[in-house]
Amino acid sequence: MRVLPLSTKLSGIVCCETCFHREPPRTVDVVLSQARPETISMHSEGHNRDRVGWLRAAVLGANDGILSTGSLLVGVAAAGSSSGSIILTGVAALVAGAMSMAAGEYVSVSSQSDAEQADLRKEANELMTDPESELAELTGLYVQRGLSAGLALQVARELTVRDALAAHARDELGLQDMTAARPVQAAVTSGFAFSVGALVPLSVAVFAPAPWAGVTITACSIACLAGLGAVGARLGGAPVGPAAIRVAFWGAAAMAATALIGRAFGTGQIA
Repeated sequence: MRVLPLSTKLSGIVCCETCFHREPPRTVDVVLSQARPETISMHSEGHNRDRVGWLRAAVLGANDGILSTGSLLVGVAAAGSSSGSIILTGVAALVAGAMSMAAGEYVSVSSQSDAEQADLRKEANELMTDPESELAELTGLYVQRGLSAGLALQVARELTVRDALAAHARDELGLQDMTAARPVQAAVTSGFAFSVGALVPLSVAVFAPAPWAGVTITACSIACLAGLGAVGARLGGAPVGPAAIRVAFWGAAAMAATALIGRAFGTGQIA
């Protein structure tokens, strides 16, 4: 099908050269959130995918907070350390772990965000330099999804008139507002969740007698890990049982390993 130049068909198209020179670069959030209201469905049913960004960071952070801090405290307790040493270790683990998780999430998600912005800049340049080919490309995408050629071209034209960059970001690049990379949100969520998780074994260490600290921390941490796995599965719409068992199993394995190391190389075992 021969596609006529957009200038002969469309008026006020957003991907014309003058528009791109006037409009500053937009992020994924801005591009997708500025789509006109009439293009957005009023369907209000919630989906699990809406929570994927913060849910992943929160579950990962809390799980790591419980598991790493609990395992460290169990190892220190197995080495015959005093209550004061165990608590000091837990506080250090909480602070260092929270900062590490926040920094790691920020760097990781920032890299994803940079890649998304690079794709948007490339797409914006292509829309400015070759809008006819971009319209044909968008039309082809809708044909592949089952629309007839005529209807696909009509849909592509309508979406191009409203916001060409948003249409290509959504349908060609697969960028969605709900899953767009948000480095600060991921960092804050992950660091806070780690701190909350780490408080579980640390609180047990504060109140448990030193001789029973290892066993008590292990039991409470594994129970919380199983509960966290169940909550994460529930929020994500996955089966609860397998998720809880999986998290509890690996938590128990990690704590058993650190306990063996602490007992083997602790002060009570060294001549």
